[in-house]
Amino acid sequence: MPQHIRKPNNPIPNDWIAPNYSEHRIADYKPFNFVDGEGVRCSLYVSGCLFLCPGCYNVAAQNFHFGQPYTKDLEDKIIEDLSHDYVQGLTLLGGEPFLNTEVCLQLCRRIRKEFGNSKDIWSWTGYTWDELIHDSYDKVRLLSLIDILVDGRFLEDEKDLTLQFRGSANQRIIDVQKSINAHDVVIWDKLVR
Repeated sequence: MPQHIRKPNNPIPNDWIAPNYSEHRIADYKPFNFVDGEGVRCSLYVSGCLFLCPGCYNVAAQNFHFGQPYTKDLEDKIIEDLSHDYVQGLTLLGGEPFLNTEVCLQLCRRIRKEFGNSKDIWSWTGYTWDELIHDSYDKVRLLSLIDILVDGRFLEDEKDLTLQFRGSANQRIIDVQKSINAHDVVIWDKLVR
């Protein structure tokens, strides 16, 4: 094992304020996929991340200037794609969704307005649950609209590709709404490994 393993960056509460970093850009949009959560999903990859996890699978999306601007046309396309009965929901990835809260909040609010809770919303984040709930209002508000959160930095020394929907053993799959109600982390009840 190497003597020095580089670790991701770590924020302090309210250290990384989304409007100070986000360029409202999208690294990619992938409709109708099966890998970014449970069921058939539409996945939005936002641009920009400050964690800079060594071994990140999406290094290009760490750049806040990468990709294309988020547009009303793209949002309309996502809503249209989500309207199919066989699509279970939306997944937010990145980059870092919680450093792109203006884009993600706009989309998630529209999903809740048009679909209620009939479509679920998943998000991956480098933040931990405790970091998010003690951070800025926009992060807490986005969290409140999400159903399932995969939290925590990707850690190369804990990498395990056999894990369900996670890349490293420190990451958790959290049932957000149950956790909010319980005032404590509640792990997703469909967790296999």
